[in-house]
Parts: sequence; structure tokens; C-alpha cells
Amino acid sequence: MTQTQTSGDRTTGGADPLDPVGGARAWVVWGVAVIGYFMAMVQRNGMGVAALEAQARFDVGPALLSLLPMLQLLIYVLLQVPAGLLADRLGPRYTLVIGMVAMAGGSALFALAPGIGAAVAGRFLIGLGDALVFLNVIRLAALWFPRSRYALISGLTGVVGGVGQVASAAPLAWALDGVGWVAAFLATTGLSLLVSVLVLLVVRDRPAGAAGHSTAVDPLSLWAALKEALASRGTRIGMAHHSAVMAPFTMMMVLWGYPFLVTGLGLAGDTAALTLTVLAAGALWVAPVVGALIGRNPGLRGVFALSLATVIGLGLVLLVAWPGGVPTAVGLVVLGVCAAGQTMAPTLSFDYARDDIPASRTGVSSGLVNMSGFTTAVVCTVAAGAILQAVPEGPDAFRLAFLPICAMTLLSGAVLALLVLRRR
Repeated sequence: MTQTQTSGDRTTGGADPLDPVGGARAWVVWGVAVIGYFMAMVQRNGMGVAALEAQARFDVGPALLSLLPMLQLLIYVLLQVPAGLLADRLGPRYTLVIGMVAMAGGSALFALAPGIGAAVAGRFLIGLGDALVFLNVIRLAALWFPRSRYALISGLTGVVGGVGQVASAAPLAWALDGVGWVAAFLATTGLSLLVSVLVLLVVRDRPAGAAGHSTAVDPLSLWAALKEALASRGTRIGMAHHSAVMAPFTMMMVLWGYPFLVTGLGLAGDTAALTLTVLAAGALWVAPVVGALIGRNPGLRGVFALSLATVIGLGLVLLVAWPGGVPTAVGLVVLGVCAAGQTMAPTLSFDYARDDIPASRTGVSSGLVNMSGFTTAVVCTVAAGAILQAVPEGPDAFRLAFLPICAMTLLSGAVLALLVLRRR
């Protein structure tokens, strides 16, 4: 008999006879699904380069315009648990198709919107579709790949999303300048519909004949699914980790990174935009490397998780405690560490969320983890805006504005340490 050990991290020991074997077919299924996540990230982050044209097109001020990306992100956060439950009941294939069609409809409505009301409805649909995509991509990883590869696939999924985040700026800016508003956003509509067709044709919920991995096994009510997920120590660790390491740079990319680089650190506008892009892209290679290491040695998860949360927390303390504002070099290093944290968050957080949960019911657990990080990012983004509006402009303003994200990161890091270090 093979002895199984519980290390305070993932359960280790003999191979699970029900574990899927992976292989070329698994990579094809995941590859088609992750294209949908790429499209979701392009549409989630595309408002940045379209902001000025949207302001003129819909005749609205900056305050009202800023509601468009925040509304989309808020819808994404609120729908994480329902999306996870839907994924567990309906299966990833059809849930992905629903998500892609919703994003296509939202993009078409946004392209043709005669006013701000229709534009808001379009971004709502995009946020709804976006909420359904990521959870199902990593759920396919749980159903098609061995448990030991889950961290790697989660990390690679994050990399593809990061590429979509980076790629959302230049192509959309070119399209808006070259073919105009309507054609540019209708192009994303067409691409989203094309991906939905590919998902329908290629993706299957699980390998043929995979015993124990049916997506319809033991469907649970919402409360029962929440109870099961929250009872898992891995889910709670994943939530704390995602909040601590994913939220800081997400807040920077959503809204406050560019103003901080320009007003807080004194960079020129073009340099600030390039810096954010380089920071986001430069850390992408870390996730698959860490995922491969964790797959071979699950005991490293706690080391990576605690180290990353600690370094990010200390970096944010420097941002808020340095008299007169941090020097430019220090600020860039802190942002670089936060970028690495955002990149590594899926690798570690969702691998923890996979612990103790059947592969057929990982949707709600993953949804809770995703919700924790994005809720922290949204709350701290809004709080930073309120502080910046209330205090005089300058480097010291950002010291105060980053207090909420600093406090939340330290709190989440402390909870993470308690959960990881406490023995079962």
C-alpha cells in the first residue's frame, strides 16, 4: 500500500488512479479554451486606449467614463461564485460558449452604442462573459491534466492572460486610428464568436471514459457548494494569497499605476506607459517556471507563497512610509515585485484551491479565490481615488492613497502565514 502524507501543503504520495493522464489531446483542449481567456483579457483592458475617444463619442466627463471599466470589473467580481457554480453544473464547454457569446454581444453593443447608457450595458455584458471564462479554463486543467501539472497549467493560463493584457493596447489603438470605433469593436465581436465556435467544436468537458471526473457528479446547492469550498484549508489559503499578491499590481494596471509613475515618480507620460508595459510583460516567464517546480515538489508552495507576500508587503510599506515619496528607483523595484506577484498569483492561489476538492467541483472554490483578489483590488482602487481627490496633488498624495492596499496586503499576508504555518 502506498502511504499518503499531508504536509501542510498539498497531499503527496502515490498517484491517484483516477488522475487524468494529460497528453496531446489535453493540450489542444486547453489551448483552444485559453484563446478565449486571451480575448477576455483584451476586452477587459481595452478601455485604456479607447478612453479619450469614448469620452468624445459619448460626450461624458472623466468621472462618468471611469465607471465603465470599474463597472465591468465589479460585475466580474460579483459573478465569480455564481459562475463557479454554473461551471460545476453545466460543465466548462458550454459555460465557455455562453461567456464568449456574452462578450461578443457586449462588444457589438459597445461598438454601436448611440449613448452612454447602451455603452454601459455593453460593458456589463462583457464583464458577465469575462466572469465565465477564466474559471472554466483552469477547470479544464483539473479535468484533463494530472494533479501534478495543475500549477503549471494555471501559471501558463496566467501568462496567456498577461499577454492579452499587454496586447490589448497597441492593436486596439491601431484599429481605432485605422478603421474607426465601430469596425474596431465589431472586429472583437467577430473574433469572440469565432472562438465560441472553436470551443464548441474542439473542447470537451473531460477525457472520454474518465471515471470519477464527470462534470455532473453530485451537483450541490449554492450553500452546500460554498460550505464545501470554505471548509477546505486550501481554498482559504488561496483566497488569502490571491488578495495579498494579485491585488497590488492589478490596482496599478486598472487605474493608478500610470498616475503614480507620472505624478509620484516624475516620469514622462510615454516613459510611464512603456514602463507599465515592460513591468507587466517582463514578469510573465516566472509563472510557468514556478508552476513546474511546484509540480515536482509541492512542499515549495508555502515557501514561495509566504516569501512573495512578505516582499510585496514590505515594498508597499516603503511606498507609504518613505518621507516625501520614494526615489524613482525604489518605486520601480516595488512595482516590479508587485508585477511578479500578479503573474505568480494564479500558479499558487489556484493550486491551493484545488486541494481537497473533487475535480468536478472546483468551480466554486476557484471562484472564491478569484473574488478575494479582485475584491481587494476594486475596494483599494476606489479608496485610493477618494484619498487622491481629498488631499493636495503631489508625491505625498500617493503615500496616503496607497495606505489601503498596503494595509490589506499586510492583513492578507498575516492570514496567509497563519494558515500555511498551522499544521492540519
